[in-house]
Amino acid sequence: MPTSLPPPSDSPEAENTLREVGEFGLIARVTAGRRQPAATLLGPGDDAAVVAAPDGRVVACTDVLVEGVHFRLDWSGPEQVGRKAAAANLADVAAMGAVPTALLVGLACPPDTPVEVLTGLTDGLWKEAGAVGVGLVGGDVTSASTLVLSVTALGSLDGRPAVTRAGARRGDVVALCGRVGWAAAGWAVLARGFRSPAAVVGAHRMPEPPYAAGPQAALAGASAMIDVSDGLLADLGHVARASGVVIDVRSGAFEVPARLVDVGAALGIDPLHWLLTGGEDHALAATFPGPPPEGWTTIGEVRDGEPAVLVDGRAYEGGPAGWDHFTR
Repeated sequence: MPTSLPPPSDSPEAENTLREVGEFGLIARVTAGRRQPAATLLGPGDDAAVVAAPDGRVVACTDVLVEGVHFRLDWSGPEQVGRKAAAANLADVAAMGAVPTALLVGLACPPDTPVEVLTGLTDGLWKEAGAVGVGLVGGDVTSASTLVLSVTALGSLDGRPAVTRAGARRGDVVALCGRVGWAAAGWAVLARGFRSPAAVVGAHRMPEPPYAAGPQAALAGASAMIDVSDGLLADLGHVARASGVVIDVRSGAFEVPARLVDVGAALGIDPLHWLLTGGEDHALAATFPGPPPEGWTTIGEVRDGEPAVLVDGRAYEGGPAGWDHFTR
């Protein structure tokens, strides 16, 4: 962020694109009047931000969202895209058993991008950050041929060990917190040219991660945990490989929501496939040596064996286990 910012224009309605308002004018608009939480010791306006880290360790993660790959502005409003970008990172922090402390954003876009799109994006980032009590503490803006949003989240473990993907052991139960399948169903609806049901489409546009469940799981003794971003089976595969175990998921543990049953029937898709392989809901999946805490649903078990994820004891044959950017 710059060390000095020009005041916003007296005629914002005359400045419709980034080319007209300029880099520093945009930064002034998206930072003016924003309140920072106590953890932000120094926010936007200097060469770098200063964020409190009383634990002595900082959890950090980054996600990059590219227009046309991760979002479409004809499917989602700018504020929804901003909230989704923040949620993807905040959920990763929660998956480590940590509490979010700050967000940073890198924004690249064409000069003719409407300013209202960019302010909408940052409004969404601020709102999602505010939902977990953190602030947007800094970032960068540059020109590019495509709109790209890169978000970095910081977090604190509050004195606890990090919950990684590598701790699952034989006999652990596998549990899930948060909804899965909804965002994938929403994508399928939008891809067919429809805009309803609103609840399903809204799940694709703006996920609802169970942020508090991450620290809750850590306190309850979770042995491994992951954010479900690419699909439940695919992401549990990361846990299986990191831990050197077999994870067996029970399909009967899932109650398919009636709304997804209806949408699946209309589109000719088995809704259980969305639950098992759909990403971007940002639920949390974890393994526990005993019963999971309240709010978590047991969906399987951990066994010894060559690392794999099974469904009802067999390899899943319903299609790809999740999303992979480089194999589609």
